[in-house]
Amino acid sequence: MNPLNFEDTIFILNMRIRMIRDTLRLNPPPELFLEKSLDDLAFVDSVLEVLVRTFLENGNHYNGNGESDYISDTEWQFIQLLTEFSLESSPFSGGVFPETMQKIAALRRSSDIRRKAIEGSGLPSEIAQAEPVVTSAEMNRLLGGI
Repeated sequence: MNPLNFEDTIFILNMRIRMIRDTLRLNPPPELFLEKSLDDLAFVDSVLEVLVRTFLENGNHYNGNGESDYISDTEWQFIQLLTEFSLESSPFSGGVFPETMQKIAALRRSSDIRRKAIEGSGLPSEIAQAEPVVTSAEMNRLLGGI
């Protein structure tokens, strides 16, 4: 995966994470949105798995281009979303949907494993504590001037 595709993939994942977060805030009917939202979480998890594996296998290629920071930030955003998803105030709370908590716990374990792998790789990494900001110029470049 070349660096441009790497950045685009991270950007898309962050958009999907925000979409799921927004869905939770709109209080959707669980019978219509629970399964799709869980599928979306599993999709984000699987793409992060591929990105981390690619990064670790080709760390010398990506080292210094900020990819570890991008991955760490996206993992942080993902774990925050999992926390929001599992709150009792969530429309998909574990109190009403106990199977949700099992899936969230599995996704959380996967994220923890990836974060530890990045930290243990010896490649530079910082975990961001805020939502990434994309400038209008970056957004324009990423969206191809649409």
